[in-house]
Amino acid sequence: MKNNSPFAITISRQLGSGGAYVGQKLAKSLNIFYADREIINQAAKQFSVLEEDLKSRDEKKLSFWQSFIRSYAAAPDTYVEPRILPPSDHALFKTEGEIIARIAKERSAVIIGRCGSYILREHPNHVSLFLHADIAFRNNRIQDLYAVSEEVAGNMIAQSDKERALYHQTVTGQKWADARRYHLTIDTSQIGLDKTVELILKYLELNT
Repeated sequence: MKNNSPFAITISRQLGSGGAYVGQKLAKSLNIFYADREIINQAAKQFSVLEEDLKSRDEKKLSFWQSFIRSYAAAPDTYVEPRILPPSDHALFKTEGEIIARIAKERSAVIIGRCGSYILREHPNHVSLFLHADIAFRNNRIQDLYAVSEEVAGNMIAQSDKERALYHQTVTGQKWADARRYHLTIDTSQIGLDKTVELILKYLELNT
């Protein structure tokens, strides 16, 4: 890091590559804030929805039917039973972006997902990471974490990759897995998660 002002580490990650594990270990090692649930909590309050509703939207576009309901509810001369509608993709991105920017301004933090690397691209003290891994490594982790079969884990990975790529393209206009967007990209399946943490800490030392 360049000075003593707050710094931000953003982690974009493929499902099963160990992003949350690495992020928590980094935050603990550096004694800084780990921002994941806090972003959901603050955004849910602003939209007056349950945290679980937003958690399920993690870097995913609204489904066709959710978007249809929003449009139908907004149509003139149409009565729809009052309900709390899910925020649009861009509304959610804007709100979460404001929360992320505020966290990064107030304190040093590790920030997981939610296009953090793009949101903080002009932050003067920011390191962006992209964690990826081979399919076998990711599949084994998902099976262990969620107690699902190999087939189910494979489907979860394929769906997550598709949804995250589409969401990032929609709200940022950029490709999610483009290595040029990040300061450092790491294949966690090559060196393991704990060595990944060590590598990132060494990288931070070199940039001090």
